[in-house]
Amino acid sequence: MSLDETALSQGELYTILTNKAAKGKKGALVAIIKGTDSAKVISILEKIPLKLRNHVKEVTLDMAASMEKIVKHCFHKAVIVTDRFHVQKLAYDAVQEMRIMYRWEAIEQENKEIELSKELKKKHISDILENGDTLKQLLARSRYLLFKSEVHWTPTQRHRAEILFLKYPSLETAYHLSMKLGQIYHQTKEKGVAYTKLAKWYDSVDKHKFKSFNTVARSIEAHYQTILNYFDNRSTNASAESFNAKIKAFRSSFRGVRNISFFLFRLANIYA
Repeated sequence: MSLDETALSQGELYTILTNKAAKGKKGALVAIIKGTDSAKVISILEKIPLKLRNHVKEVTLDMAASMEKIVKHCFHKAVIVTDRFHVQKLAYDAVQEMRIMYRWEAIEQENKEIELSKELKKKHISDILENGDTLKQLLARSRYLLFKSEVHWTPTQRHRAEILFLKYPSLETAYHLSMKLGQIYHQTKEKGVAYTKLAKWYDSVDKHKFKSFNTVARSIEAHYQTILNYFDNRSTNASAESFNAKIKAFRSSFRGVRNISFFLFRLANIYA
């Protein structure tokens, strides 16, 4: 099973439980429940006979404590698996947080230079880097390359990255830390090996003392066992994300949701 949340209309969240085996077709939708309150979701899911719930062997979910609580109460025999993409996203977000911090510093520095130029009654001319970017443009335009592996950079992105990392070596270190986490997931097959590699990654983060990465490391430490459970069957929440995309496409085809009850009725008839 996969447990996730989605917004149907006006940002109103619903909790969705889906069956991976149905591959997004008939039988994929097990339950769709308004809200994300764990107590309410548990009360609804417990209406499913315990005998059926005990057939569930594995549930993938994000790192939300409420989601984990739901699974523990409703699916006693299921192994909980923290979705790898949510874990990796934390590391990517930590890199982006550092990039944004440096960009604000560059903008502030430029503002001070402009103010000084006005006081001296001189025309302000921004420093242009060798690739044609100003410093704040360099930081703004580096957003997407920091999500990608070096092997997938275009020549322009590679040149921009070289300048960026030369000026901000700590950003280069943070980038490689995020990529290393992805490599652990991509290259490791055995749970025991993954345990060792994640421990070494954790030590690397601790050594560099990046505030945002320390938060990521603590989150991983708090979900260590469920993260390692991924390496048993390599299950992810991709099916849930795919099903959410189907719901959004279905919603778009009707130009939004005017009657939520009828929309849910349609979903149930097609996918439940």
